[in-house]
Amino acid sequence: MHVETSPMGNSLDQAVSVFVELRPRLFGIAYRVLGSAAEAEDVVQEVWLRWQKTDRPTVISPVAFLSSATTRLAINVAQSARVRRETYIGPWLPEPIDTSTDPEVGAQRAEALELALLLVMERLNPTERAAYVLREAFDYSYAEIAEILQLSLVNVRKIVSRARRHLSAEPRETVDTAEHRRLLDAFVSAAQTGNVASLEALLTPAAVSLSDGNGMRGVARVPVLGRARVANLATAYPRFWREADVRSVQANGRTGAMISRDGRPTTILTMAASRAGIHKVMWVFNPSKIAAFLDSRSRSTSALGAPRDVS
Repeated sequence: MHVETSPMGNSLDQAVSVFVELRPRLFGIAYRVLGSAAEAEDVVQEVWLRWQKTDRPTVISPVAFLSSATTRLAINVAQSARVRRETYIGPWLPEPIDTSTDPEVGAQRAEALELALLLVMERLNPTERAAYVLREAFDYSYAEIAEILQLSLVNVRKIVSRARRHLSAEPRETVDTAEHRRLLDAFVSAAQTGNVASLEALLTPAAVSLSDGNGMRGVARVPVLGRARVANLATAYPRFWREADVRSVQANGRTGAMISRDGRPTTILTMAASRAGIHKVMWVFNPSKIAAFLDSRSRSTSALGAPRDVS
């Protein structure tokens, strides 16, 4: 990663200019660490407030300073979020974000962006997750990560290696964008027509369906396992599809389906697949997460203006 080394002046205009340029990266770091667009936005806003109050002429590298502040704050938020999620009713899924305007969300690579991987990353502790994100998605050097996390270089190498090992236990093979969309379209079409046999043909034997509703009525509160059960769940409520308007959206770099009723989005459907078929079906019903997805569409455009000044 190229690190800016020139000190900057103290004018607020300069502060805004630097922050706006780096904001997509800061959001991308916070979002991958937290799995929540709303929490990531809060982190970025707090970093902006700190940046305003900083003695900026003494900052040699704004990108290093802001990356450090974002990462450390995101780790703190992640630690408290873990406690809150213990009371979550049913499966918890990361908040999907609209990536139609920024496919990689500020990163140098789209690594650690797909919902299925973000979900697996929940198994990492916040420091492991942050180190992995900085290295794999943003290409920070081990020395830079050590500085950000205030750890030794040896320790950081071990942490990143341990995170990779944890994640390698999960199947990471995936299909290309076109095949992913074809599978999703075929799944939706079969579900709409109640074609269980076609659904089963799309799914792997060990497929799992996860429904995130935080206790909403009618939403499965446990993972549904197995090809037949997943197919049956997708067709169990014909009215669900009959009254729905379904359209494609870009969610976390992949095609997803936004399902609406009476013009109101109620569900986001995404999936993970390999050459063997669809192995994970993810349904987001939680209204706050759907609202966050809709809000994320304006994130990249609002970032072109000045951050909110709450001084």
